[in-house]
Amino acid sequence: MARRLSNLVGMFKINIHLFTAAGPEAVRKIGALGQGVFLDLKYHDIPNTVAGAVSAACRLLKVRLLNIHTTGGLAMMRAGAEAIAKAGSRGTRPKLIGVTILTSLDREALRQVGIGGAPASRVVSLARLAKRAGLDGVVASPQEVRQIRRACGRDFLIVVPGVRPATASAGVRADDQARVATPYEAIRAGADYLVVGRPITAAPDPRAAAQAIVQEIAAALRGK
Repeated sequence: MARRLSNLVGMFKINIHLFTAAGPEAVRKIGALGQGVFLDLKYHDIPNTVAGAVSAACRLLKVRLLNIHTTGGLAMMRAGAEAIAKAGSRGTRPKLIGVTILTSLDREALRQVGIGGAPASRVVSLARLAKRAGLDGVVASPQEVRQIRRACGRDFLIVVPGVRPATASAGVRADDQARVATPYEAIRAGADYLVVGRPITAAPDPRAAAQAIVQEIAAALRGK
């Protein structure tokens, strides 16, 4: 799959499923294609453990992005930021981003785990905390991009999952993502990176699906 898509994407995401099954070897093989890797392992632990995990991730070649959970708190995020700063200058080290509120969670799901209020307000608060901790950006749903940009500035990275093209199959559109948008909408809102999984991997023709998304991104950029 990665070889078929290698000239259409800017980066490949390796999540906990693949990393658990194949480990660092997956990073090596996919990184060898040249696009670089978003290591999506979402570290969430005590500060010392997260710092060690971030340091280890930085030693994997071709990792351009990695992430931690913002709900781990300020001290945990600072530990991660300090660990990644030791890996090199901003131009050579991976970027560290913070997961805010998972795109599968809506207001009711948040209430069930003791988090009150609208998801958007919680996401913006966590984004501000991530910036204070020294992170390079956050992961957030398309619906919060504009508010985060206003709160955290132009140089703060916003990585957006929950991207669902209008042409996606009914099964993909009805999956476990609750806060979604089309590629065009996410780019127009100000996203820096789009994370697109099942609309491509579950498509009958993944390459054609990726090409359509690239065209939609280009149209959004032309309109800016």
